[in-house]
Amino acid sequence: MKLLLDTHIWIWTQVAPRKIVGRVRRALEKRSNEVWLSPVSLWELILLVQKGRMAVDGDLADWIRKAAAPLREAPLTAEIVLETAGFSLPYPDPADRLLVATARYLGLTLVTSDVRLLASKAVSTLANR
Repeated sequence: MKLLLDTHIWIWTQVAPRKIVGRVRRALEKRSNEVWLSPVSLWELILLVQKGRMAVDGDLADWIRKAAAPLREAPLTAEIVLETAGFSLPYPDPADRLLVATARYLGLTLVTSDVRLLASKAVSTLANR
């Protein structure tokens, strides 16, 4: 299985692993699965830290590099941006649109707890519920 982590799932794996349910944890740990991360999630984390909604220990860039190192980096290409025109979401979140487009374009399953994304038919999901 090829999995794309939603931003909150990636952050939880680092700072609150108890929030990851058993079947999702097993999927993330299974060696035959590919676990991907979008640069959009890095950007979202930077914004959270800048807004004071999250803090990390030490240098932010170092923290991000370490937390992202074991994951495959999803590209952010023109084709992925163009994919955003191929679906709709019932709310205006540009980061979610780019994550969904990435998952769709690369054939990945989005791992999320976001009920709005789970209810959407725009992308294959693995629910952290």
